[in-house]
Amino acid sequence: MKELNCFIPAVSAEQVAATIQELKTSSCIHQIYLLVQEEGEYATPDCPQIKIESLTAHQTIAKIAEHCNTEFALIYTKYTTLHVGYFALERFLALARDTQAGMVYADHYQLIDGVRRAMPLIACQEGSLRDDFNFGSLLLYRSSALKSAVAQTVGNYPFAGLYNLRLAVSRIAPLVHINEYLYTEVETDTRKSGQKLFDYVDPKNRAVQIDMEKACTEHLKAVGGYLEPVFSPIRFDKTDFACEVSVIIPVYNRIKTIKDAIESVWMQQADFPFNLIIIDNHSTDGTTEAIAQYQKDPRLIHLIPDRHDLGIGGCWNMGVHHPQCGKFVVQLDSDDVYADENTLTKMVNAFYEQNCAMVVGTYRMTNFEMETIPPGIIDHKEWTPDNGRNNALRINGLGAPRAFYTPLLREINLPNTNYGEDYALGLRFSRHYQIGRVYDVVYCCRRWDGNSDSALDIVKQNAHNLYKDRIRTWELLARKQLNGKK
Repeated sequence: MKELNCFIPAVSAEQVAATIQELKTSSCIHQIYLLVQEEGEYATPDCPQIKIESLTAHQTIAKIAEHCNTEFALIYTKYTTLHVGYFALERFLALARDTQAGMVYADHYQLIDGVRRAMPLIACQEGSLRDDFNFGSLLLYRSSALKSAVAQTVGNYPFAGLYNLRLAVSRIAPLVHINEYLYTEVETDTRKSGQKLFDYVDPKNRAVQIDMEKACTEHLKAVGGYLEPVFSPIRFDKTDFACEVSVIIPVYNRIKTIKDAIESVWMQQADFPFNLIIIDNHSTDGTTEAIAQYQKDPRLIHLIPDRHDLGIGGCWNMGVHHPQCGKFVVQLDSDDVYADENTLTKMVNAFYEQNCAMVVGTYRMTNFEMETIPPGIIDHKEWTPDNGRNNALRINGLGAPRAFYTPLLREINLPNTNYGEDYALGLRFSRHYQIGRVYDVVYCCRRWDGNSDSALDIVKQNAHNLYKDRIRTWELLARKQLNGKK
């Protein structure tokens, strides 16, 4: 049965011809449509053209819906040649029918400079709300679900059309992952994981981010996970602290950077007492000895855990529950430094001025030599007083430095992990409390080959993303309960 219409973007005659040839090997295709920016481009017999402005715009999705006269619709989202696996489309269709899926996506291969590599994906869950979730480039939609999603959409999304589509379809039917390698795509983005990490906060993408936030917020309202901007007030009346502020640095084997981090704390000028708590997680490269050089300063508390099962979150918990911990705690990664001598003052002032339980600062991206690198200043403007707590479920990070009111942090604690612990904490705080912001640059985030996320393989990237999606799922479930939703 010819039960499938295909929609592919057309960017070159070679790409169009090769992809059409691949698709036509399947007997289940009813029609192939070319998505073009200028009508008449890449004219191909038997392949009607649909003029679009952008592949990711809602208007494009609406036009696709108009041409969905078969049970299923296949959308290809890359501008390079697609190679379809042996009976792959038949496999897509069979599983879409068996699972009653609204959308099906699959593991695949990527062809990079002539070399093929596996690209396993992860399962989509309720909290997979980030707009950069990797579904691959070949998406099979049930036409009825796609049409219904378009009909439900209010307003226009110039950038978030594809993102809004999969959110809306997920409210209608499951999104099913096929962990089988069903196609090959040509990949041109060969940057390392650490270089891609900050794409979403690049200032030039601000209009895109606003559109994505709008789509995510509407989805949260539809599923009962949206929180109104009403926050529990904070009374900073706890007085039984050794000092006003503690800087906390968990560290393991950072001999090249730990001294710079410590010196950036000692240069702080403040009218309140502060100390530095370093949790040295059994370093073996000379980091322990480097920290010991500062031991004469009574403000330094150098802790080496008795146990060997602590991740970064566990080290943070040890510092936060130490009797010398201050009223507020401010984060400093062992790779990074504070921007100037006023960082602690600005972060503490924000707590009192904005009546918040957590404060997020603004940072500058630099290389190891402290030279600014793209995307430059990261201000995380998505943390707005009105909608930051909802948009936090979409974005993949919180900003830096992060600071917390210690009494509340001691109640919540961090998960004992080496990744995502700060994000989990931010979501948990934002459920009830306002997140304060400092828009002055107060932190320098140094990117170098020694960063733990500089060059992750796909297995590690998937593990990180799966965990953060799970954090989002747990938080979304908690918020739905808070709203009286099941």
